[in-house]
Amino acid sequence: MGISRSSTPYSRRRFLVTVGGAGLALAACDGGSGDGGSGDGESGSDANGHEGHFNEDLTGRVLPSTAPLPQPFTNPLAVPEVLSPYSTEGDTDFYEVTASVASARILPGLRTQIWGYNGTFPGPTIRSTRGRKVRVRYRNELPVPIVTHLHGGRTPPEFDGYPTDMILPAGGWSSPHEHPGARYDQVFEYHYPLDQRAATLWYHDHRMDFTGPAVWRGLAGMHLHSDEEEAALPLPSGDREIPLMIADRSFAEDGSLQYPSRDPQLRGERGVTEEFTEGVLGDVTLVNGTPWPYLEVAPVKYRFRLLNACNARRYLLSLDPAPDDGPFIQIGSEGGLLGKPVRQEKIAISPAERFDVVIDFSGFAPGTTVRMRNDAGEGAMADVMEFRVTGQAQDSPKIPERLSDFEQLDPNAAVRKRKFSFQGDRNDEGRMVWLVENHPFEVDYIHADPKIGDIEMWQFSGDVHHPIHIHEVMFQVIGLPEPEDLRPTDIGWKDTVDLAPGDVARVLVRFDGYPGKYVFHCHNLEHEDVAMMANYMLRP
Repeated sequence: MGISRSSTPYSRRRFLVTVGGAGLALAACDGGSGDGGSGDGESGSDANGHEGHFNEDLTGRVLPSTAPLPQPFTNPLAVPEVLSPYSTEGDTDFYEVTASVASARILPGLRTQIWGYNGTFPGPTIRSTRGRKVRVRYRNELPVPIVTHLHGGRTPPEFDGYPTDMILPAGGWSSPHEHPGARYDQVFEYHYPLDQRAATLWYHDHRMDFTGPAVWRGLAGMHLHSDEEEAALPLPSGDREIPLMIADRSFAEDGSLQYPSRDPQLRGERGVTEEFTEGVLGDVTLVNGTPWPYLEVAPVKYRFRLLNACNARRYLLSLDPAPDDGPFIQIGSEGGLLGKPVRQEKIAISPAERFDVVIDFSGFAPGTTVRMRNDAGEGAMADVMEFRVTGQAQDSPKIPERLSDFEQLDPNAAVRKRKFSFQGDRNDEGRMVWLVENHPFEVDYIHADPKIGDIEMWQFSGDVHHPIHIHEVMFQVIGLPEPEDLRPTDIGWKDTVDLAPGDVARVLVRFDGYPGKYVFHCHNLEHEDVAMMANYMLRP
């Protein structure tokens, strides 16, 4: 199939961005909070969202909380429950997840209405093993449609969570802005073959035009996938293997979640109010749904599955004080285990990125506190969580120097090179839109048509920060734009790359998977919701 061309060219006035200079005419935002607020002090962004080098700056604007916020490190970390299958038949495990409105206790003395998978935020963790298939029956008890995407999963297209394939609420659905796609009456069962390497996956809502507010309200959860290669390694496990979903949010005075939707009912008009079009930044850091938590740890090694589940905020994680063996021992990326462990002084993590790391607390005496810091934040947003070393315990063995049979792709193996620009613009009404190749998302417009089994080199360029995610496949980052420009954490198999303002990223994509139509898009959800998404057709 050839690449389709638009039948309705987009009429636009070029939106110019100069790195480090004036671009979007957004007013500066006071990052302070009301009484008991975070005192963050972040402006969120200047005219362009640039506050320094690309790892440290922010694209977006802070939405200050008006609720009284807790002091950091006063609440224990909550670990999401692991969901049990309701049935097992042969090589398949069956799960059921319900998306519903629920009440959660996030801030002290207040209740927060969330949208949660099984009524919780984050949703329950699903664990799977290569060689066993998973089927998840999603039931929609929300007032709007849902679409669930297994992020990082290699999945047939009808189960990938294409943004217009919607599970409708009870009583049906009508909207003034309908997009063609599949429709399911309140329940749909997703089939996940999961014939892929062990990896840290996650699942979240992916509904066309309204992913940002749905995820902000709580529709996200972790999916941890294993295989024989990983299981044979002496890695921390059980209570010493902990998922950490990091997300920023903002709270109104009554404890409710604040989000600047143009349409708070999420029925018709997409997007956020004009001042937040670069991205919505909260002033509260939640880890597994708890604000700035603490975790008691033994003086041993722990494995943490890190996920940035923010709409737009980037974190630059560090440890204070740092363990003698290095702050973070990275053992995996989005696509699974690295070939060998890599010691990282800091972890730069953009929305949708995951890092599989080990932290060794064995060098700390009981009573020591170790803080996970955010070197890209100010005030309370410079903190993430606290570890409190207690007691004595038997440690796990040393992390082996060889983790997996890792295949490094050869750039010369690329059969094709493609270039994609990610840019902001204004439509004829003067509204901000975000475009791929100067084109808004259309269900029937195909930007690329790679063939299964091929390796291609894709080059991304952009104006402001754009975390670029490709569905269905994994890639390796080979240059920003040159190999010597790579960040220390741009290693391993990945499905998301952080594109810095004015920069170019080059990735080698291996197109394993199933034939059909998939999307690639910016994972700044405020950008994604106003057209920064594109189709590619994976050919047999």
